[in-house]
Amino acid sequence: MPAIPRSEPFAARACPLGNCDGSGWILGPEDVARPCECRERRLNRGRVRGVASVIPPRYRGVSFDRPPVSDMARDLETKAAVAEVRKFIEDLDERLDRGRGLWLYGDTGTGKTTLAMLASKRALEAGRSVAIYSLPKLLARIRRTYDSAPTDDSYLSFFERLSSVDLLHIDDVGAEKRSDWVLEQLYALINERYEAERSVLITTNLPHDELEEQIGMRTVSRLNQICDEVPLFGSDQRYDKAL
Repeated sequence: MPAIPRSEPFAARACPLGNCDGSGWILGPEDVARPCECRERRLNRGRVRGVASVIPPRYRGVSFDRPPVSDMARDLETKAAVAEVRKFIEDLDERLDRGRGLWLYGDTGTGKTTLAMLASKRALEAGRSVAIYSLPKLLARIRRTYDSAPTDDSYLSFFERLSSVDLLHIDDVGAEKRSDWVLEQLYALINERYEAERSVLITTNLPHDELEEQIGMRTVSRLNQICDEVPLFGSDQRYDKAL
């Protein structure tokens, strides 16, 4: 059987699962090729181009072995949250395949975004597709699609990409100005991922009842069902370091 030609997005890339030669195909008995599990993941990454999937510079070196996460793992107020995120990452593929996510909440500066970025970073390193936005920036990005021509980056195509990524990471939920339009957009997106069993990772400063008031009971109900809640306690680390 002739060699299977490589094509984008498979050219010159190693298999993230270590199962194939990077072509996206596994050659079986009698020279019969079958698709590798990495193929669907890579094709999915190609389909969702145009979403923000880059870890911000401040968080690119985040690791369990380096501060601030290593310090948080020794702190009595935050060590349990670090352990929960570690467990999520250790079972990353299984969690994402089941559509399980994380809901990190606590006061300002307790390390929610750092831990969330660590989880998203590991997902990207594992070859999974990830979209990363603060909620105010995500809403602004959605509004821009209204000005796009039908053949350009339309609302529908952007919504489909947000719905298709393996992990949707939304930071600062509750920081947006509340309106009927905001409630509608957020509910539509979370409900779509809830029904499709796709993972969501959120951070918020708001306790449960205040979050319901801010983004709506229906949206919070769905987040409750697809996310494991991870509380973070303690003082503002950014403020303490500035003293």
